[in-house]
Amino acid sequence: MSTYLSTFRAPADYAPSPGTFDAWAEWQLKLGARLKDRGNVAFAAATVGASAAGTTLGGYSLIRATSLDAAVDLAHGCPILSHGGTVEVGELTNQDDLFDQWLANRLSLSQHTQEKGMA
Repeated sequence: MSTYLSTFRAPADYAPSPGTFDAWAEWQLKLGARLKDRGNVAFAAATVGASAAGTTLGGYSLIRATSLDAAVDLAHGCPILSHGGTVEVGELTNQDDLFDQWLANRLSLSQHTQEKGMA
């Protein structure tokens, strides 16, 4: 199974109601073991570059699913949708090994250049 990032975008004028927490908790409970990280709420947000007009970042969750289509199906139950918000879903790919290799090569090159300058 892959991990999918779900970001929640609320309308700019969205204000949580008394039942908001319960609605989110119920949805997350329905996700069960597919919910890898329930995420966090973003109370303050800023945008760099283009963003979905009229919305603001509301939070995120990490969900385990067998495919992007399956993750999107799970997102259809998200409570923000009933308030005019959106959910963006993207498959996450671990780049740690690739970055570690790149960094090791970069550091090796830097060290070689310094040693060459000392000779």
